[in-house]
Amino acid sequence: MTRSPVIRVDPHSAIPPFEQVRQQIADLIRLGVLAAGDRLPPVRQLAQDLGLANGTVARAYQELETAGFVVTKRAAGTRVAALPDPSPEARAAAVAQLARDFVLAGRRLGVGEAELTEALAAALRE
Repeated sequence: MTRSPVIRVDPHSAIPPFEQVRQQIADLIRLGVLAAGDRLPPVRQLAQDLGLANGTVARAYQELETAGFVVTKRAAGTRVAALPDPSPEARAAAVAQLARDFVLAGRRLGVGEAELTEALAAALRE
């Protein structure tokens, strides 16, 4: 990835690691954080960075390719595919889901509304 968005895998989640990786990359693409033509890290590199098996990341990439989010070419690696611009409704729905996920994760950590709001404000300032 040309920029460095953070991908995290929760080993305690009921969601399989490959699906966590797939979903996060798909969200980054949908939200425009990763643009058409951006290169994703090689499977081995991302697997090492996340502490996962190569096959786990390869499966996430394969599913992203099947869904049309990325294109893999032997010499060029895996790159974000050109997607149509999301509708305002789709973009709003994706942002709302990410907000719900953020609040849920915070609540699981015992974080209150004020702390969540401050964390979001700090992230917006970055």
